[in-house]
Amino acid sequence: MSERKVLNKYYPPDFDPSKIPKLKLPKDRQYVVRLMAPFNMRCKTCGEYIYKGKKFNARKETVQNETYMGLPIFRFYIKCTRCLAEITFKTDPENTDYAMEHGATRNFQAEKLIEEEEKRIQQEREEEELNNPMKVLENRTKDSKLEMEVLENLQELKELNQRQALVDFEGMIDQYREMEKREREREKEEDEREMKEMLDRALVKRLRESDSDSETEEESSSKQSNKSSSDKPTDILTADKPTEAEGASAGGAKKAKVESWERSVGTLGGKGALGSLVVRKKPAMTVSKPCSVTETAAPISQTDSKPATTDASKPVTTQNGSSSLSLLGAYSDSDSNDSE
Repeated sequence: MSERKVLNKYYPPDFDPSKIPKLKLPKDRQYVVRLMAPFNMRCKTCGEYIYKGKKFNARKETVQNETYMGLPIFRFYIKCTRCLAEITFKTDPENTDYAMEHGATRNFQAEKLIEEEEKRIQQEREEEELNNPMKVLENRTKDSKLEMEVLENLQELKELNQRQALVDFEGMIDQYREMEKREREREKEEDEREMKEMLDRALVKRLRESDSDSETEEESSSKQSNKSSSDKPTDILTADKPTEAEGASAGGAKKAKVESWERSVGTLGGKGALGSLVVRKKPAMTVSKPCSVTETAAPISQTDSKPATTDASKPVTTQNGSSSLSLLGAYSDSDSNDSE
């Protein structure tokens, strides 16, 4: 199997290239080539701008009966991107440029137009000098005068450059940098001084506030201690009530208001303090024999016998809190049972 990419082709020994027939193609035939617009142009039909570098599929042909020093000139056909109008331009080997022919106008040709104008003026001057010798003398005087002016201007520029050459630019730059450095240091010192003053003022203010706070706290604590030492919660209970004599001497003034707790409980300093809360136990009505009581009560300890000799009308309490009359009743009952 043969290779796919073959660079060398086989020529048989009896190959004769003269026997190959030649194609007869017209000289003005056209080729399709891919190119970019060589300059900015504007379509005459629709006014569309075509910028330099835009790509086109153009038709290329050789211009007949037109050469420049033996070099052929080529013509290109493109179409407008908006209205599809045909635009043609050709090569210009004399000016190493392209020349617009049909369908559009070239933009931004200021430099080229100036060059063409200078060439035209130069040609006219040469024609005048050729036929008029006085014109040649005038042109020479003008040229010499213009040259003197140019030399004077050049001399002024040289002197200016020499004056500027004496200036030490490096020294000026160093001096300027030194000034900037001193200015920055001065600003930094001012900032530090202002900051220190602000901190001092804030510290003094804080100290004053702390002193005032401590003074107020001491005053409040001393007041509270004095109040706590002088006033007690139970002092109001031990306070004496105004007597009736004081009320009478007041000349018929209104009686002092009696608190609700004084009406219910009373004051501790009065004679009848808590009197309504103490209830006395009434003596029991019992009949007993005095002799038997004395006989049976004889073996009782002295602590029990002493209250037995007291008045029977008064109740006597023992250590266990019971009444002596109830004890005597119990002993009398036990004696009666023994006698039976």
